[in-house]
Amino acid sequence: MTFGESINTCLKQKYADFDGRASRSEYWWFALFQFLIYLVLTLVTGGIINYETGEINSFGAIVLLLAVLALIVPAIAAAVRRLHDTDKSGWWYLISFIPYVGGIVLLVLLALQGTSGANRFGEVPLS
Repeated sequence: MTFGESINTCLKQKYADFDGRASRSEYWWFALFQFLIYLVLTLVTGGIINYETGEINSFGAIVLLLAVLALIVPAIAAAVRRLHDTDKSGWWYLISFIPYVGGIVLLVLLALQGTSGANRFGEVPLS
């Protein structure tokens, strides 16, 4: 799956679809897209905090908050589908709330190769 196909799949076709499976390329291209969006918005708006004065940049904070709100549902949906590809329940996503180790465990689970062939969540996602 290409960068553009991943964005199209996650934002248009499966915005809030928690069923099925997502390939590694679909998930990681979409994660890169999110990172780039947040980076560009931070650079354009000047970020949340003005480090020279120590004041909060309310415009930057609002813009970034809106971006997070727009992308959080497809981001979680893609992660759940990615977990399904490794034959794990989407509830494993909640492990990220365990301090220190939870995020690392989730990162490893998201990076694992998916199961070959069909599993309980569906057929192999198309690359």
